[in-house]
Amino acid sequence: MEIIGNGFLARHLRPISDAHPEMTILAAGVSLWKNSDSDYERETALVEETIVKSLRQDRILVFFSTASMSMYGGPGCRGREDEPVEPVTPYGWHKLALERRIQDSGVRHLILRLGYVVGPHVPANRLIPSLIEQIRSDNLTMYRSARRDLIDITDWVRVIDMLLAERITQEVVNVATGESVPIKLIVDHLESRLGVTARRQIIDEGTSHHISVEKLRRLVPAVKEMDFGPDYHRTVIDRYLEATSQLRDGAPELRPTGPARRPA
Repeated sequence: MEIIGNGFLARHLRPISDAHPEMTILAAGVSLWKNSDSDYERETALVEETIVKSLRQDRILVFFSTASMSMYGGPGCRGREDEPVEPVTPYGWHKLALERRIQDSGVRHLILRLGYVVGPHVPANRLIPSLIEQIRSDNLTMYRSARRDLIDITDWVRVIDMLLAERITQEVVNVATGESVPIKLIVDHLESRLGVTARRQIIDEGTSHHISVEKLRRLVPAVKEMDFGPDYHRTVIDRYLEATSQLRDGAPELRPTGPARRPA
């Protein structure tokens, strides 16, 4: 497959690139909601360019959107792909507009709304590295109601690989675990593994949101075999800390996440 981009997700997808020759993966867009108008304009231009190229070459365009609170944080939102959404940030509206542009273009496509992917080389301003920096500096700000769905990069690539193998098109699919974890539990585990306790400034705000994975599990039944249970976030954190040499001595061995593999 053709991978457009050189960032965190793109580099982890390269090992499976030979398995999906008809796919063009667009993994080069804006990834945070704090962006300038010029950032949004550049991604819009890249999407337009990729649509034209994919139509000309009859390729399947795979677009990475977001399943974050920016998309699913609206009142009463159930985090489902086939229900109307009211994004709560400019970033969410931007991603939704790009989804609609792709859907209206006539190109064969698959739109993937992603949860919080964690792994080596994740940008320092993402959730887990940012929390670690705040904990180590003893200056931690938490939003009491916030929840996050974490998925390890290795498991994420496995899910993407299996999903692309199904050659699904003209669909929007959430790629996440379905376990929306309170931010307090994420911070508690980080502090335990780092051996550091930080002063916490708790703000009685924050958006609690859930990401439905019913559609993902229906399309790729093997995902049900992966160990995405209530404690999975601890494995995600431990793997990240081990990969970045931050796991405190004496921490328990890491658990595998299950036997799911891409069908031959």
